[in-house]
Amino acid sequence: MRIVLVGPPGAGKGTQAAFLAKNLSIPHISTGDLFRANISQGTDLGKQAKAFMDAGDLVPDEITIGMAEDRLEQADAVEGFLLDGFPRNEFQARALDAYMAGHGIALDGVLDLEVPEDEVVKRIAGRRVCRNNSAHVFHVQYSKPATEGVCDVCGGELYQRSDDGEDKVRNRIEVYHRETEPIIDYYKQQDLVVTISALGPVAEVTQRAMDALRAGERR
Repeated sequence: MRIVLVGPPGAGKGTQAAFLAKNLSIPHISTGDLFRANISQGTDLGKQAKAFMDAGDLVPDEITIGMAEDRLEQADAVEGFLLDGFPRNEFQARALDAYMAGHGIALDGVLDLEVPEDEVVKRIAGRRVCRNNSAHVFHVQYSKPATEGVCDVCGGELYQRSDDGEDKVRNRIEVYHRETEPIIDYYKQQDLVVTISALGPVAEVTQRAMDALRAGERR
Protein backbone atom coordinates (compact mmCIF):
# COMPACT_ATOMS: atom_id res chain seq x y z
CA MET A 1 0.00 0.00 0.00
CA ARG A 2 1.01 3.61 -0.60
CA ILE A 3 -0.32 5.83 2.16
CA VAL A 4 -0.07 9.44 3.32
CA LEU A 5 -0.64 10.08 7.03
CA VAL A 6 -1.97 13.48 8.11
CA GLY A 7 -3.14 15.01 11.35
CA PRO A 8 -2.43 17.93 13.68
CA PRO A 9 0.61 18.04 15.97
CA GLY A 10 -0.01 15.80 18.95
CA ALA A 11 -2.25 13.41 17.01
CA GLY A 12 0.25 10.59 17.48
CA LYS A 13 1.32 10.37 13.83
CA GLY A 14 4.83 9.14 14.60
CA THR A 15 3.58 6.42 16.94
CA GLN A 16 0.84 5.25 14.58
CA ALA A 17 3.12 5.45 11.54
CA ALA A 18 5.59 3.03 13.16
CA PHE A 19 2.89 0.49 14.02
CA LEU A 20 1.07 0.79 10.69
CA ALA A 21 4.27 0.49 8.66
CA LYS A 22 5.18 -2.67 10.59
CA ASN A 23 1.71 -4.19 10.17
CA LEU A 24 1.66 -3.40 6.45
CA SER A 25 5.33 -4.33 5.85
CA ILE A 26 6.13 -1.00 4.21
CA PRO A 27 8.74 1.62 5.11
CA HIS A 28 7.80 4.56 7.32
CA ILE A 29 9.17 7.69 5.64
CA SER A 30 9.08 10.86 7.75
CA THR A 31 10.20 14.36 6.81
CA GLY A 32 12.43 14.50 9.88
CA ASP A 33 14.18 11.29 8.86
CA LEU A 34 14.65 12.60 5.32
CA PHE A 35 16.34 15.75 6.60
CA ARG A 36 18.54 13.90 9.09
CA ALA A 37 19.62 11.28 6.54
CA ASN A 38 20.47 13.79 3.83
CA ILE A 39 22.33 16.09 6.21
CA SER A 40 24.31 13.27 7.86
CA GLN A 41 25.20 11.80 4.45
CA GLY A 42 26.25 15.18 3.11
CA THR A 43 24.07 15.01 0.00
CA ASP A 44 23.65 18.13 -2.14
CA LEU A 45 20.04 18.42 -0.96
CA GLY A 46 21.16 17.90 2.63
CA LYS A 47 23.72 20.71 2.37
CA GLN A 48 21.10 23.04 0.90
CA ALA A 49 18.59 22.14 3.61
CA LYS A 50 21.15 22.63 6.38
CA ALA A 51 22.00 26.11 5.12
CA PHE A 52 18.35 27.16 5.41
CA MET A 53 17.93 25.46 8.79
CA ASP A 54 21.10 27.04 10.19
CA ALA A 55 19.74 30.43 9.13
CA GLY A 56 16.49 29.71 10.96
CA ASP A 57 14.51 29.55 7.72
CA LEU A 58 12.04 26.95 6.48
CA VAL A 59 13.44 24.47 3.98
CA PRO A 60 11.93 25.32 0.55
CA ASP A 61 9.37 22.93 -0.92
CA GLU A 62 11.61 22.03 -3.86
CA ILE A 63 14.35 20.66 -1.55
CA THR A 64 11.89 18.65 0.54
CA ILE A 65 10.25 17.28 -2.61
CA GLY A 66 13.63 16.29 -4.01
CA MET A 67 14.53 14.40 -0.84
CA ALA A 68 11.16 12.60 -0.84
CA GLU A 69 11.46 11.58 -4.49
CA ASP A 70 14.98 10.24 -3.93
CA ARG A 71 13.73 8.20 -0.97
CA LEU A 72 10.78 6.77 -2.88
CA GLU A 73 13.15 5.42 -5.50
CA GLN A 74 14.98 3.24 -2.96
CA ALA A 75 14.35 -0.49 -3.24
CA ASP A 76 12.34 -0.89 -0.02
CA ALA A 77 9.75 1.67 -1.16
CA VAL A 78 9.06 0.19 -4.59
CA GLU A 79 6.11 -1.92 -3.40
CA GLY A 80 4.70 0.61 -0.95
CA PHE A 81 5.36 3.27 1.68
CA LEU A 82 3.82 5.33 4.46
CA LEU A 83 4.57 9.05 4.26
CA ASP A 84 4.51 10.97 7.54
CA GLY A 85 4.92 14.78 7.38
CA PHE A 86 5.07 14.84 3.59
CA PRO A 87 3.31 16.31 1.74
CA ARG A 88 3.06 19.30 4.08
CA ASN A 89 1.02 21.52 1.75
CA GLU A 90 -0.92 21.38 -1.52
CA PHE A 91 2.12 22.31 -3.62
CA GLN A 92 3.95 19.27 -2.25
CA ALA A 93 0.86 17.10 -2.72
CA ARG A 94 0.61 18.05 -6.38
CA ALA A 95 4.33 17.36 -6.82
CA LEU A 96 3.89 13.91 -5.24
CA ASP A 97 0.98 13.17 -7.58
CA ALA A 98 3.07 14.21 -10.58
CA TYR A 99 5.98 12.03 -9.45
CA MET A 100 3.78 8.97 -8.96
CA ALA A 101 1.95 9.49 -12.23
CA GLY A 102 5.33 9.57 -13.97
CA HIS A 103 6.17 6.22 -12.37
CA GLY A 104 2.81 4.58 -13.08
CA ILE A 105 1.77 4.35 -9.43
CA ALA A 106 -0.83 6.05 -7.22
CA LEU A 107 -1.78 6.50 -3.58
CA ASP A 108 -4.05 3.89 -2.01
CA GLY A 109 -5.24 6.12 0.80
CA VAL A 110 -4.77 9.21 2.92
CA LEU A 111 -5.28 8.51 6.62
CA ASP A 112 -6.50 11.56 8.54
CA LEU A 113 -6.02 11.33 12.31
CA GLU A 114 -8.65 13.49 13.99
CA VAL A 115 -8.09 14.95 17.46
CA PRO A 116 -9.94 17.86 19.16
CA GLU A 117 -7.78 20.96 19.54
CA ASP A 118 -8.06 21.04 23.34
CA GLU A 119 -6.82 17.44 23.48
CA VAL A 120 -3.84 18.31 21.25
CA VAL A 121 -2.91 21.15 23.63
CA LYS A 122 -3.31 18.86 26.65
CA ARG A 123 -1.14 16.16 25.07
CA ILE A 124 1.73 18.40 24.03
CA ALA A 125 1.73 20.99 26.83
CA GLY A 126 1.71 18.18 29.39
CA ARG A 127 4.84 16.49 28.05
CA ARG A 128 7.95 16.45 30.18
CA VAL A 129 11.32 15.39 28.77
CA CYS A 130 14.43 14.15 30.56
CA ARG A 131 17.43 16.51 30.35
CA ASN A 132 19.77 13.52 30.22
CA ASN A 133 18.00 11.70 27.41
CA SER A 134 15.29 13.24 25.20
CA ALA A 135 13.96 9.75 24.42
CA HIS A 136 12.69 9.53 28.02
CA VAL A 137 9.32 11.28 27.79
CA PHE A 138 6.61 11.50 30.45
CA HIS A 139 3.29 13.31 30.78
CA VAL A 140 1.80 15.15 33.74
CA GLN A 141 -1.52 13.36 33.24
CA TYR A 142 -1.12 10.31 30.99
CA SER A 143 2.32 8.98 31.97
CA LYS A 144 3.38 10.38 35.31
CA PRO A 145 6.85 9.62 36.70
CA ALA A 146 7.02 7.94 40.10
CA THR A 147 8.53 11.12 41.54
CA GLU A 148 7.37 14.45 40.16
CA GLY A 149 10.04 16.11 38.04
CA VAL A 150 12.38 13.09 38.07
CA CYS A 151 12.97 10.63 35.23
CA ASP A 152 12.05 7.06 36.17
CA VAL A 153 14.75 5.68 33.84
CA CYS A 154 17.89 7.57 34.81
CA GLY A 155 16.95 10.01 37.56
CA GLY A 156 17.47 13.05 35.36
CA GLU A 157 15.49 16.27 35.67
CA LEU A 158 12.25 16.44 33.71
CA TYR A 159 11.41 19.71 31.97
CA GLN A 160 8.95 21.20 29.49
CA ARG A 161 10.50 22.01 26.11
CA SER A 162 10.17 25.65 25.13
CA ASP A 163 8.11 24.76 22.05
CA ASP A 164 5.69 22.68 24.15
CA GLY A 165 4.22 25.69 25.98
CA GLU A 166 0.50 26.24 25.36
CA ASP A 167 0.96 29.41 23.28
CA LYS A 168 3.52 27.71 21.04
CA VAL A 169 1.30 24.65 20.67
CA ARG A 170 -1.70 26.72 19.62
CA ASN A 171 0.48 28.51 17.08
CA ARG A 172 1.61 25.16 15.65
CA ILE A 173 -2.02 24.09 15.38
CA GLU A 174 -2.83 27.30 13.52
CA VAL A 175 0.04 26.66 11.10
CA TYR A 176 -1.33 23.15 10.54
CA HIS A 177 -4.83 24.51 9.80
CA ARG A 178 -3.41 27.08 7.40
CA GLU A 179 -0.76 25.07 5.55
CA THR A 180 -1.42 21.34 5.86
CA GLU A 181 -5.14 20.84 6.45
CA PRO A 182 -6.02 22.00 2.90
CA ILE A 183 -4.41 18.83 1.49
CA ILE A 184 -7.24 16.85 3.11
CA ASP A 185 -9.76 18.60 0.85
CA TYR A 186 -7.37 18.16 -2.07
CA TYR A 187 -7.25 14.40 -1.52
CA LYS A 188 -10.99 14.18 -0.79
CA GLN A 189 -11.54 15.26 -4.37
CA GLN A 190 -9.68 12.08 -5.35
CA ASP A 191 -11.78 9.99 -2.91
CA LEU A 192 -8.66 8.95 -1.00
CA VAL A 193 -9.30 10.23 2.53
CA VAL A 194 -10.28 8.00 5.43
CA THR A 195 -10.74 9.85 8.73
CA ILE A 196 -10.51 8.18 12.12
CA SER A 197 -10.52 9.36 15.73
CA ALA A 198 -7.02 9.27 17.24
CA LEU A 199 -8.43 9.22 20.78
CA GLY A 200 -7.96 6.19 22.98
CA PRO A 201 -5.23 3.60 23.60
CA VAL A 202 -2.53 3.33 20.94
CA ALA A 203 -3.45 -0.25 20.00
CA GLU A 204 -7.11 0.68 19.53
CA VAL A 205 -6.22 3.62 17.28
CA THR A 206 -3.91 1.37 15.23
CA GLN A 207 -6.68 -1.21 14.75
CA ARG A 208 -9.12 1.55 13.85
CA ALA A 209 -6.63 2.82 11.26
CA MET A 210 -6.02 -0.65 9.79
CA ASP A 211 -9.76 -1.29 9.49
CA ALA A 212 -10.30 2.09 7.80
CA LEU A 213 -7.47 1.55 5.33
CA ARG A 214 -8.70 -1.91 4.40
CA ALA A 215 -12.24 -0.61 3.96
CA GLY A 216 -10.91 2.18 1.74
CA GLU A 217 -8.91 -0.32 -0.30
CA ARG A 218 -12.08 -2.35 -0.98
CA ARG A 219 -14.02 0.66 -2.29
